[in-house]
Amino acid sequence: MQQRTSRHSDRQYPIVRYYWHCLKTLPLTISMRLFKRQAAQSFLGTLLATLLFSTTATADFKAVPLESLAPTDEHRQATAVVFQLMQRYHLNRVTVDDELSEQIFDRYIDSLDPQKAFFMASDIEEFYEYRQRFDNALRNARLQPVFDIFKRFRVRVEERADFARGLLKQDFDFTIDEFYTFNREDEPWAPSQKAVDELWRQRVKNDVLSLRLAEQSNEELVETLEERYERMERRVSQIAKNEVFQVFVNAYTLSVEPHTSYFSPRSSENFSINMRLSLEGIGASLRTVDEYTVVQSVIPGGPAAVSELLSAEDRIVGVGQDLDKEIVDVVSWPLSDVVDLIRGPKGSTVRLEILAAGEPAGNPPTLITLVRDKIKLEEQAAKSSIVDVPGKEGTRRFGVIDLPTFYLDAAARAEGVPDYRSTTRDVRRLIEELTTADGGVDGIIIDLRGNGGGALVEATELTGLFIKTGPVVQIQNSSGELNAEVDNDPEVAYAGPLAVLIDRFSASASEIFAGAIQDYGRGIIVGEPTFGKGTVQSVAPLDRDGKLGQLKITIAQFFRVNGESTQHRGVVPDVLFPTALGSDAQGERGLDNALPWAEIAAAEYDAWSKNKVSYTDIQKRHESRYRSSELFDVLIKELKEQREARAERSVTLVEKERQEEIAEQQADRQKRDELYRAELDASENNDDNDDVSAPDIILEEAANVLNDVIDFLPRR
Repeated sequence: MQQRTSRHSDRQYPIVRYYWHCLKTLPLTISMRLFKRQAAQSFLGTLLATLLFSTTATADFKAVPLESLAPTDEHRQATAVVFQLMQRYHLNRVTVDDELSEQIFDRYIDSLDPQKAFFMASDIEEFYEYRQRFDNALRNARLQPVFDIFKRFRVRVEERADFARGLLKQDFDFTIDEFYTFNREDEPWAPSQKAVDELWRQRVKNDVLSLRLAEQSNEELVETLEERYERMERRVSQIAKNEVFQVFVNAYTLSVEPHTSYFSPRSSENFSINMRLSLEGIGASLRTVDEYTVVQSVIPGGPAAVSELLSAEDRIVGVGQDLDKEIVDVVSWPLSDVVDLIRGPKGSTVRLEILAAGEPAGNPPTLITLVRDKIKLEEQAAKSSIVDVPGKEGTRRFGVIDLPTFYLDAAARAEGVPDYRSTTRDVRRLIEELTTADGGVDGIIIDLRGNGGGALVEATELTGLFIKTGPVVQIQNSSGELNAEVDNDPEVAYAGPLAVLIDRFSASASEIFAGAIQDYGRGIIVGEPTFGKGTVQSVAPLDRDGKLGQLKITIAQFFRVNGESTQHRGVVPDVLFPTALGSDAQGERGLDNALPWAEIAAAEYDAWSKNKVSYTDIQKRHESRYRSSELFDVLIKELKEQREARAERSVTLVEKERQEEIAEQQADRQKRDELYRAELDASENNDDNDDVSAPDIILEEAANVLNDVIDFLPRR
């Protein structure tokens, strides 16, 4: 299809050329470091939370006048610049035509009403004339239809909030056999006013039942829900024209590729603040999914990670201060307001009501208590430990280097500080300690689970500790130019048996390191396929004074030295663990419009071994071992339950049945816990049971696999 030309040219908008220079010259390490916290989850949920929530809360809660929601000259200018940058410099230069217009329209509607709870079929039919005109809206900056759709959405939210509050005055019969469909992504739009009223009757009934099961009195739950529905209405009424514009532009950018995003001037400021604040408080990155505040990732070294009480995908439904303050229901709260409640001074206490990742939406929450603290950066540094494994020739000792992130004190390095901290320097020291103390070790495991990336230079230099010399990663920009990051240091810090342990949250720099070790044949890769984020983003403002906002744009792609991309597929382990089941829908593979896997010519490099090794027998030995392991069986069943819970789309509204389901789930979990305790030789009646250190069975199995490599494969 022929590329259309835009009436907006570089002559009209020289800022396009100026800021492309900024994009090209921005160091890749800055881009990776800035966005590494996004790597383990889709950026979309966090972004939409910022768009619809965090920029809209005001002290006096004044609604934005409906008539003020209209495009401005700044919006038209920003549209032109974004359009030019996307067409000229994005890695995936998608033609803006009627087909893309339909995707933009659908994504814009979906970003406003993802669960089809507000718009009716008649609204969508009325808007349908715009479905093939959003490409023209981009080309010509004619944005009024965007605002007309949003204003209708706001009216519908007000109607639903009033209706929901009115339903709280009636009594519900929880013996009637009916279900509430809480996941309506694939459901049709409500065909009539009567149908949308019925949908909301079920929704309110479910909200009431959930709070009843959480042991709230009738008076308490009515008050809680009245506040919840009022907040829902208020947050939408406070969305200003800049945020409406932002939702639309991101409907465009996210229809092209999931890591490219536009930020309005205020959202740009909030985004930078949120990135800094991720290292404070409880140590968790949060995002909004539907009405829930969801844990995106737990940051190593923070209170949440140290406590082991909070995990990725847990939902926060209530927040309380200190040990005696009231728990505040935060369902449907703006993300920024939830963050404000959770944050606090170092040493203070916060209590969180949690729906665990594997629990259905209707379950009563679990209460946890955390003491706020700053993230101790030293807790994110590499650490070592020892795992002992029985082998053919007796017990073998394997050194483990746990690497939560790829870090570098770039400022200290630039200033010439001799003992500046870096991943490579710390790992080199740990290798020396492991190989010289107490008779040394028989092999080393680099643990990259949960490592979302970091400084590119550290991925290159760390690889250099295990190979002689050669390229580590190839980087191709949107113009097709290809460059390589190369290890030029012939010194090898460790030449013995090596394993790299990865999971679905290992991303960016982790994938570069693991991919290089695999390509060179330097060690065995074990675990789960990695996240699959093989692209590079840079951020640039759209004008010189910040009035137009900024664009995070994908400008380059990583390729392994064998020519394969880390994009989409990630790094596939040589030995695949059973926890990988279901991972094909996670990471980059689960994101809409993710760039596909690609391949270029291989770089010139000397493999560690000239003979390609087959790990088929090692995989079979691993499978035989985990199938006979009760602990692995417990873990796999737990993961299966979590997947099934995430796949649920509806919940019963019969109170007795809901109670029975909850009791059954708790009984199943207790049985698994008892089996786990039995495997640890710790009975439930043992008073010292809390002191028993739970084994890391994934790490232990990685050691078993490396042990098999030594026993059954030829030495290289």
